[in-house]
Amino acid sequence: MSAMSRRAVVLLSGGLDSATVLAIARHEGYETSAISFRYGQRHAYELECAKKIAGRNGPVPHVVIDFDLRKFGGSALTADIAVPKERELASMEEGIPITYVPARNTIFLSFALAYAEVQGATDIFIGVNALDYSGYPDCRPDYISAYEAMANLATRAGVEGTQKLKIHAPLMAMNKAQIIQRGLELGVDYALTSSCYDPGLSGEPCGGCDSCQLRQRGFAEAGVADPLRSRFFGNG
Repeated sequence: MSAMSRRAVVLLSGGLDSATVLAIARHEGYETSAISFRYGQRHAYELECAKKIAGRNGPVPHVVIDFDLRKFGGSALTADIAVPKERELASMEEGIPITYVPARNTIFLSFALAYAEVQGATDIFIGVNALDYSGYPDCRPDYISAYEAMANLATRAGVEGTQKLKIHAPLMAMNKAQIIQRGLELGVDYALTSSCYDPGLSGEPCGGCDSCQLRQRGFAEAGVADPLRSRFFGNG
């Protein structure tokens, strides 16, 4: 079966990475559906971005799954814990940060797996990478490989051999600058995306959280201005 005849589910957070992955999947000829999650995250503004991104790409069928990880807490994104700001890059590379949401990608991929089976999709795309990943354990290549192996044991389609699921992580070996450059080649409008862990009421980025800093560094290294910052703060 060729890629042109395949369906794919894309995990679409509304951030820079997932917008790029959606563009890559579509460029490779996949018929795409997008899935996003409202899980009690403090940066729920990203879902507005996901909706706009999906709408600009076809439009892409887009579902939003609701559940509340605030009942567990344990993360600055789902509990009353301050988001770290102005950390040095060396600090970001040490240990697992408090913005890690326990088992989040496992939960997300499980929903995507179920959606893919119902859709008859053989492929899932996710925007994790092993370079600018802020220390999250569920963004590593061995995690993705292990989940893919489990997924093919966990579904009726996998057991009966009617679908062999492949999890694509096309950004895995790319840094932010490379991701941005690839996205621009594919026409991604990064003004529609949001990366901030602690945005303002209108979605304006805080500029100091780890995710904002990695994004800023990526655009600087790519040699282009971040259109999101230009939209909120002008060109000055």
